[in-house]
Amino acid sequence: MTELFKVTGKVISQKGTCEAGMRVGDEFPVGELTPPNVCSYALNAIFPFAVALQTGGSFPWEKDPDRTTVACPDAENPVVIELRRVRD
Repeated sequence: MTELFKVTGKVISQKGTCEAGMRVGDEFPVGELTPPNVCSYALNAIFPFAVALQTGGSFPWEKDPDRTTVACPDAENPVVIELRRVRD
């Protein structure tokens, strides 16, 4: 079975009004339970990236193989989330 890494999210940018109340600096675990204050649209956007990090994947456009950034799909009120793989 593939080792699963822990992944955390952190809001690094937020413009306009996030209807879920996310703010710059908010941090949350990404795992088996839905994180608090993360709407389903943002969760849907980060989910494939989080799964890649959880299973050891990385993204060729990122300098750090343990991090990536993802924006929620609300173009008028974007929230940008940094996902980080936690290596124990």
